[in-house]
Amino acid sequence: MDGTPNDLGDRLPLSRAERHPEKAHRPDNPIRRKPDWIRVRAPNSPEYAETKRLMRQYGLATVCEEAACPNIGECWKQKHATFMIMGETCTRACAFCNVATGKPGALNPHEPANIAEAVGKLGLGHVVVTSVDRDDLLDGGAGHFAAVITALHHQAPNTTVEVLTPDFLRKEGAIATVVAARPDVFNHNLETVPRLYPTIRPGARYFTSLQLLSKVKEIDPSMFTKSGLMVGLGETREEILQVMDDLRAADVDFLTVGQYLQPTPKHAPIDRFWTPAEFDELATLARAKGFLMVSASPLTRSSYHAGDDFARLRAARAARSA
Repeated sequence: MDGTPNDLGDRLPLSRAERHPEKAHRPDNPIRRKPDWIRVRAPNSPEYAETKRLMRQYGLATVCEEAACPNIGECWKQKHATFMIMGETCTRACAFCNVATGKPGALNPHEPANIAEAVGKLGLGHVVVTSVDRDDLLDGGAGHFAAVITALHHQAPNTTVEVLTPDFLRKEGAIATVVAARPDVFNHNLETVPRLYPTIRPGARYFTSLQLLSKVKEIDPSMFTKSGLMVGLGETREEILQVMDDLRAADVDFLTVGQYLQPTPKHAPIDRFWTPAEFDELATLARAKGFLMVSASPLTRSSYHAGDDFARLRAARAARSA
């Protein structure tokens, strides 16, 4: 990584708070100083600048920027970006998330083609596509996801496609629509333990998210499924292990676990920072439970090193089947 050591969470301009008017009434939660093991370097490489230029050229949004991901410098230097489709405004207001909340605009019909063209320019071998929640749409945006996947298959047939979708709560047929478009990986994050859903993820339902992952495998048992958790929100070790068991019961292949980092004083406070040794223990336990792939570290995020991890995921399945 390039640049001088910095903490990107502390670099956000004050105007970021204006992205979250629904949180304005909440008392401030002081942002705790982060330990040395999760401090990162400011992004300033030529590759970072070129990736940013391409995103602006094609009018594309990335979760890397919108969610203030701490790995943006490293990933964009390698020309790895996670596209965020269907606008930059989410219909939900999760207590952990830095994406703006409000009334979204109309879908951009040119977005699938623009993403496919940008992927070609970046020369990506593996692409991750996520989105805001679009509860305002009849299908939750499933058709738009399918259009993006189809455009990528057509424009970049050698690029593997990973989707990180919303839960499609009360959107009948949405999961099947996305699966039919044939992404290589279907990811949906549980985010946290069920006890914390009412405060951390109030617009979602734990068992709806779990059933989504199970439904993907029911429709297409060969499709890779993936889910992620944050720690540091007040969960217990025992609760995390139970979530792992729930995910394995849903036949999820790949688990990611990372440290929650508080975006602004109006977001959920950090209960504690889990140590690298504790992440190593979680990874060991998850592998013992039967996941094909596990990525657990303080800076792990859903799409961090996604391309390399997908190659390992395929190899792990082949080895298990041999």
